Amino acid sequence: MPVAGISSFTSEKTQARFARAYEDMRRRRWPAETAVIDVPTSFGSTRAYRIGGEGVPFVLLSGAGGNALSWHRYMHPLAAARQVIALDPVGEPGYSVQERPLRDGRDWANWLHETLTALDAERVHLVGMSYGGWVALQYDLHLPGHADTITLLDPAGFGRLSGRFLAWIMMGGLAAFSPTPIRRLAARALHNATLLDDDLVRLLRASTGFRRRQFIPPEFTDEELRKVTAPILALLGERSQMYDVHVVAAQIRAQIPDVRVETVPEAGHDLPVRSPDLVIDRTIQFTAATAK
Repeated sequence: MPVAGISSFTSEKTQARFARAYEDMRRRRWPAETAVIDVPTSFGSTRAYRIGGEGVPFVLLSGAGGNALSWHRYMHPLAAARQVIALDPVGEPGYSVQERPLRDGRDWANWLHETLTALDAERVHLVGMSYGGWVALQYDLHLPGHADTITLLDPAGFGRLSGRFLAWIMMGGLAAFSPTPIRRLAARALHNATLLDDDLVRLLRASTGFRRRQFIPPEFTDEELRKVTAPILALLGERSQMYDVHVVAAQIRAQIPDVRVETVPEAGHDLPVRSPDLVIDRTIQFTAATAK
C-alpha cells in the first residue's frame, strides 16, 4: 500500500522494468570506473556514485523525476578537475529507497548532510538543476559552512509555477512516447533538448510506474536569499519555461550576497541537457576562482 509522502514504484514489475532501462543506460553511458555506494540515512538508502581524484568534490543534484544518470555528459569532464559525487535523490526514480517523508527544506538539508557525512564529504561544491538547485540552497540555509560554492541551473523556488510550465512538462511527457521523428520535431517546437536524448527518454518512459510524492518547492523569500552564505553561480535559461528569467535574475542579484548570474541564450529549462559544455566550463572556472 502507498504510504503518504513516500515515493515508490507501483509494483515489482514496474520497478524491474525501470531497473533494466537504468542498468542499460548506466552500462553504455556511465564511466565504468565509477564507485557505487549505497548510503543509509534516516530518510532511506541513498545511491551515490563517486569518480575522480582528490579535493573538495562536486556533488550533483538532479531535478524532479531525475537521478544521477541525468549527469551522464558531466561525469568525465568534471572528474578531470576534481572528485565528483552524483546522487539518486530519495523520493525520485532511481536506486535510492525512500523510507520517511521529506516535509520541508530542513528535511532535504538533513538528508543531504547525512549522505555527504557518510561519504566523508564535509565540504562540497554543490551543482543542482531545477529541484536540485532548490535543495542545494536549502542545504546552505539550514547547515551553512559545508558548501564551498553552489552552482544553480535554472533552479526551482523562484516564482510561482505557471500553467505554461506545467503544460510544457505535460507536452514533453506526451512527446516522449511519440515515434522518434515526431519526438524530434516536438523537441524543437517545445524547446526541450531532453527529448533528443534517446537514453533519457527511455528512462523517462520506464519511470511511469514510479509514483513521486514530493512537495512543490515553495518560493524563496528575499529574507532567505539574504542569508545564503556560499558563493553562488546562477545559470538561467534565457527561454526558461519555469519563470520570467529577467525578474528572477534581478531578484538573485539583488538579494544573494555573493553571486554571479548568467543568462544562457537559446536555453530554456532544458539548460543542463542543451548546454552541457557551457555549464561544465562555467562550473569549473567558478569553483577554481573561489577555492578556499
